[in-house]
Amino acid sequence: MKRPIVACLTFFIGFSHLWAQEAGIAVFPETAYERFTIYENLIIFWIGIIGLVIIIKMKLREIERVQKLGIDREDKDIPLLD
Repeated sequence: MKRPIVACLTFFIGFSHLWAQEAGIAVFPETAYERFTIYENLIIFWIGIIGLVIIIKMKLREIERVQKLGIDREDKDIPLLD
């Protein structure tokens, strides 16, 4: 079910550049400063995405470690502070 949707999106995204060229729409800025700004924002975006993936992997490893140790389970013989 997902494959036709992905195929349609890929088709439209791939050919949108050609449609924009025919219409005379500026797809990519012509000045060096604007190109630099775009590349800088892309770099920051991908560093953020990679950082989030690393943080999620670290948290999943921590959860697995806690589950292996059994810290999350309650022990019935623990004295209660009253």
